[in-house]
Amino acid sequence: MSDHDLSVAINLAQEAGALLLEYWHDRAALSVSTKRAGDFVSRADHAAEHHLRTGLLNAFPEDSWLGEETGARAAGARRWVVDPLDGTTNFLRGLGHWAVSVALEDNGVLTVGVVHDPLRRETFSARIGQGAYLNGVPMAVSHTSLMSNALFGTGVPFGGMAHIPDHAADIANLMPHCAGMRRMGAAALDLAYVAAGRLDGFWERRLQPWDIAAGLLLLREAGAQVEGWNVAERPEDSGTVIAATPRLFPAFATILRTGSPET
Repeated sequence: MSDHDLSVAINLAQEAGALLLEYWHDRAALSVSTKRAGDFVSRADHAAEHHLRTGLLNAFPEDSWLGEETGARAAGARRWVVDPLDGTTNFLRGLGHWAVSVALEDNGVLTVGVVHDPLRRETFSARIGQGAYLNGVPMAVSHTSLMSNALFGTGVPFGGMAHIPDHAADIANLMPHCAGMRRMGAAALDLAYVAAGRLDGFWERRLQPWDIAAGLLLLREAGAQVEGWNVAERPEDSGTVIAATPRLFPAFATILRTGSPET
C-alpha cells in the first residue's frame, strides 16, 4: 500500500467522472435496463466501469477485482472494489447526487478509498492511517453533540426488499429525537458527507460491498464511529452500517438497535 495506489485511484475516478459527465449531458439517449424492481443500469455505468477496470488492472495486474457491473476476478490478496456510478437512478432522472466510488482492500482491510462527485468537482479521498481529504484539504466529522440538532442520512429500501418494514420502524423511532434525515439515493456519497461533516450520521441495511467500501474508510479516517448492526460485525462483511460522530453514536445506535433512546 502506497501513495501510488491512492493517486492512481483518484486519477481514474476523476477520468471516469469526466466520462460520466458526457453521458449526463445526453442521458435522454441512454439505453437502460432493469436488474430488479427499482434497480437500473445504463451504458454510462458500463462505460465507466470498463474505464476503471482497465486502468486499475493495467496499473496493478496482480490485484483482484470486484465491480458492480462486471463481478469478481480473483487474483492476489489485494482487491479493488468499485461502483462506477453510485446513484444510477438519480443520474438517469437528472438528479445531481451521484458519484464514482473506488476502494482498495488488502487481505480484507480497507486501505484506500475515493468517492468522486463530478458535478460538484469534489473528490473525497483517504488512505489508511493518513486521514481523510476533500480536494486535498483535510476533512473531519461534525462537532454536533446533541441528538436534537443532528441531521442523519439513510437509504430507503425499494421494490420487494424484505427489510422495508424494519427500515420504516427505524425512521419512526429516530425522527422524534433528531433535527431531520435525508434520503438522497447514493450511499457512497452519503457516507462521504458524514466524513465531511455535512451529515452527522448514516445508517442502512444490506448494502453491497461496492456501495460502502470507499465510504467506510473515509468515515474511519475522518473520525467517525462505524459499526454493523451488531457490535461484533464489520459493515464490509454484513453490508449493514451505522456511522456517526463519536459524540452522537451511542444514542444514535441505541435508538436504531432497540427502538428507544434508553438502553
